[in-house]
Amino acid sequence: MPYSEPTNLAVVACPGGEAFANEVITHLRHMYKHRFSLKSDVIAKRYGIERDEVIRQMNLDNDIITADLCVRGSTDKYRPPVFKVNTRFTYFANGEFKAELLDCIRGKDVYIFQDVENHCPIAMNDGKNVLTLSVNDHVMSLLVTIDAVRQAGARQITLVLPVYPYSRQHKKKSREGLTAALLGHIYESMEVRRIITLDLHSREIVNAFGHTHCENLHASYQIIRELSKVVDLTKEDLVVVSPDTGAIDRNKFYATGLKKPLAMIYKERDYSVVTQDAKNTNIKSIKLLGDVKGKVAFLADDMLGTGGTLLKAMAFLHEQGATKVIAAISLPFFTGNAIELFDEAYSKGLFYRIIGTNAVYHEELLKREWYISTNVSGLFANVITRLHHEQSLGELLDNRTIIDKMIKASSSDSDKAEKKEENA
Repeated sequence: MPYSEPTNLAVVACPGGEAFANEVITHLRHMYKHRFSLKSDVIAKRYGIERDEVIRQMNLDNDIITADLCVRGSTDKYRPPVFKVNTRFTYFANGEFKAELLDCIRGKDVYIFQDVENHCPIAMNDGKNVLTLSVNDHVMSLLVTIDAVRQAGARQITLVLPVYPYSRQHKKKSREGLTAALLGHIYESMEVRRIITLDLHSREIVNAFGHTHCENLHASYQIIRELSKVVDLTKEDLVVVSPDTGAIDRNKFYATGLKKPLAMIYKERDYSVVTQDAKNTNIKSIKLLGDVKGKVAFLADDMLGTGGTLLKAMAFLHEQGATKVIAAISLPFFTGNAIELFDEAYSKGLFYRIIGTNAVYHEELLKREWYISTNVSGLFANVITRLHHEQSLGELLDNRTIIDKMIKASSSDSDKAEKKEENA
């Protein structure tokens, strides 16, 4: 498969996933150009041919394999691939969606992007209407898009869902449905070959699939990179705190990678009470297993809805004597009035920073002093490229090695800085 035009890799962005798809496409363009340049340099050196001649030959080969007579563009320069498929989405007055592909995708490897937690105003009907869509709207929009792509003759379909919809409905309790698995069965019945998502709420969801592959990515490297910018990991006394028993594995991973102690918050809940917002939760009492006094407390969790649990945890750690409280959230929903409540808590000094990812599009969050956004679009672009070119994902799915290298590099830089100060 070539790293220039023509390409069999196509991106279809649903209305909610447009912003994230555009960021991933930007990374794809840089990666493809770099790969093409590297490939032409290596081949030119290996065979003793001028680089310009190698590029002409690569373009010739691509002209030969294309179904068209030839590819538009110069024959002696890099011809960047066009990944994005022009798509028209129609929203009808009764709430129905329609997806119409304006470009041919027959025989292509199509990646459909959707952000089901994007609750910002979205332009529909060629910009004539601006709507704020619910999770259910986004899910329905995704389904009609999958159907349109399938009907248009795509070779294979991959869903790029930074947030897997209904992921919290994964465990059967009494008379209720397993909606996370239900959606998985629907995708599978629509011939979806693969799903790429970020920090699944539960590993049990992966077991719902019979044939569809589910690639569950982690933002731990990106989060630690941002954490190292606000905290000197080599000097400050930091303790990783699991906000509850369900997040213990995630925080154990951070504690191991950072080589820091691990503490845990135990919460007693009254499950007869349904959480309504960040202030009215079902948490009755909190206890800390560990010590945070005089230390920086770092918490990590997969998603944040109303934020009530995290607010209580951060206030509790502040009361226990933590000098700074920093939280990392892979999927920052911030539903309801969560942002206002976090503004209030920040003004009281209950926490220092919250690190989130751009997997969820949320314009208001980016305006907050206390919020740090880390970009995971490059991670998704890397995974898409490797999948399309049938390469290993091992080091991207298990990023412990790259985290270890980053920590060692940070420690080395700190040692060099100290030696300079001593010599001065």
